[in-house]
Amino acid sequence: MDENTGTRAPSQAIDSEALAGWLSSHVPGFAGPLTIEQFKGGQSNPTYKLVTPGRSYVMRSKPAPVAKLLPSAHAIEREYAVMSALQGSQVPVPQMLALCEDEAIVGRAFYVMEFMAGRVLWDQSLPGMSNEERSAIYREMNRVIAALHQVDFAAIGLAGYGKPGNYFERQIGRWSKQYQASITQPNEAMDRLIEWLPANIPASARDEAEVSIVHGDYRLDNLMFHPTEPRVIAVLDWELSTLGHPLADFSYHCMSWHIQTSGAARGIGGRDLAALGIPDELAYVRSYCERTGRMDVDAVMRDWNFYLAYNLFRIAAILQGIAKRVEAGTASSDKAREAGAGARPMAELGWQFAQKSAASQR
Repeated sequence: MDENTGTRAPSQAIDSEALAGWLSSHVPGFAGPLTIEQFKGGQSNPTYKLVTPGRSYVMRSKPAPVAKLLPSAHAIEREYAVMSALQGSQVPVPQMLALCEDEAIVGRAFYVMEFMAGRVLWDQSLPGMSNEERSAIYREMNRVIAALHQVDFAAIGLAGYGKPGNYFERQIGRWSKQYQASITQPNEAMDRLIEWLPANIPASARDEAEVSIVHGDYRLDNLMFHPTEPRVIAVLDWELSTLGHPLADFSYHCMSWHIQTSGAARGIGGRDLAALGIPDELAYVRSYCERTGRMDVDAVMRDWNFYLAYNLFRIAAILQGIAKRVEAGTASSDKAREAGAGARPMAELGWQFAQKSAASQR
């Protein structure tokens, strides 16, 4: 079994009696006794399996203690809102059952959703599968993110889910501040990216007509697949979702083609993709463009190095936040220390793409 799969005892105490009392009042059909287990995977918002004799549930909460959270981080109420809105769309999500913003119940805000039985696949090379099975998994990932970017967000009540315009400027500013609030040691590549990115945003990234729901962390292990079919039954971990540029979201997903599996990083960089039956990056981008009606793939690829530099900067800032939580003693996963150590190599890889982008514009 993968070290990220399964449950363990909660890393921080939760008042099960108080939680069970609240659930009895807010979740129809809930009946104890209640047992709480914590899922092993994940680095940010801790996720729990709530087990009762009749049914299991999933609870996702802010980490504790709340007082030490970075500004705007861990917005579980936004996760609840977007997944509630997406019910019945082409984007599969769990059924949302209840949101509790009263931190007096268990010491932090949380929400409860249905428990779904399926597969979470952590290794992006998909060991043990046939080439046909791997190809089907990658086609399905591509289909679902394309479907997400085509959702009419206003029609499902999410017109106000993000701020209009200047998406990249705002995101670069936000993650620069988050990084600077989380510094534990110098990182020269991050300093360079913080200076370079806002001064080099391409015209394609400034197109204000390019707006969709963006997941913010769309990757293989944030998807749950059917137990036996290559079909996504739930897209999970919407903490970073907002309204934004779809190519920012899609290029984040495509970082896997450039990241090698090392430590906490999981990618397919350097692998013989043809031998595995996994599409190369350009083929994968073409499939997405076909699904979303983008006719000019060359135009997308022209600014691809900028998008990759931006997303590697962003993931480095996220990993630095994990490193800071390790230092503060509030990290939600046993793998947090290893993940936090990834901030420097991600930033260094991002700076390499920034240099490629600059060279291609000369």
